[in-house]
Amino acid sequence: MDQPVIPFDLARMFLGEHPPLFYAEILVRTVLVYVYALLMIRWIGGRGVAQLSMVEFLLVIALGSAVGDAMFYPDVPLLATMAVITVVVGLNKVLDRLIVRFDRAKRIIDGRPVALALDGRILPEAASQRDLGLAEIKAMLRLAGVGNLGELRAAYLEAGGGLSVFRRSQVQPGLSLLPPEHLVNGPPSPAKALAMDGQTCCAMCGASSGAQIIVTRAPCPECGNRMWQAPEWPEGAESAQGGAKPME
Repeated sequence: MDQPVIPFDLARMFLGEHPPLFYAEILVRTVLVYVYALLMIRWIGGRGVAQLSMVEFLLVIALGSAVGDAMFYPDVPLLATMAVITVVVGLNKVLDRLIVRFDRAKRIIDGRPVALALDGRILPEAASQRDLGLAEIKAMLRLAGVGNLGELRAAYLEAGGGLSVFRRSQVQPGLSLLPPEHLVNGPPSPAKALAMDGQTCCAMCGASSGAQIIVTRAPCPECGNRMWQAPEWPEGAESAQGGAKPME
């Protein structure tokens, strides 16, 4: 029958039931497992470390479990741990070779890029494929240095999670991604026109439309949103384009 646990038993809390010499064994175990895992990861090469695709993410989870248990559990033999690490890294190496040699294998294992924005508007249907909201996509574009959808030709979410952004050679008016009302310490939001030169854009996805859609109260044909605002010239382009006036 197990002994009852004594609360706040400092000897149990800090030392456990192992003899003091076991902590020297923990030191040896940690050094051996760490060095061996480092050698295996070094063998994988730069691709496995630089990116965290599905395969690499699974590799991190598997290695973390195998390495951690062997460092301080006395009933886990080191040779068994090294065998697990070798098999996991070997499988990762095989999958890497398949990904490099065969495009179909890459599509199956890593997935394919998804277009998040095209021609100055965000694609809601594409965002749903990666479980992203429009606000998240706007934040990703801001991190990539895009302040207005009018300067954007295309944006792709790569299979590895990175964002590829391609800008237009000639910018156009579009939805601003820098609304002050979304800032914690932002200034009061100025009143914005709903249309400019007979054009308006969806306040959510940036799709352009004629200003008459505001009067008819029709939803955005791309995302279903009913909020509209005037498209704005990207910063630094307004003076070059000149004289656009807001419409009431």
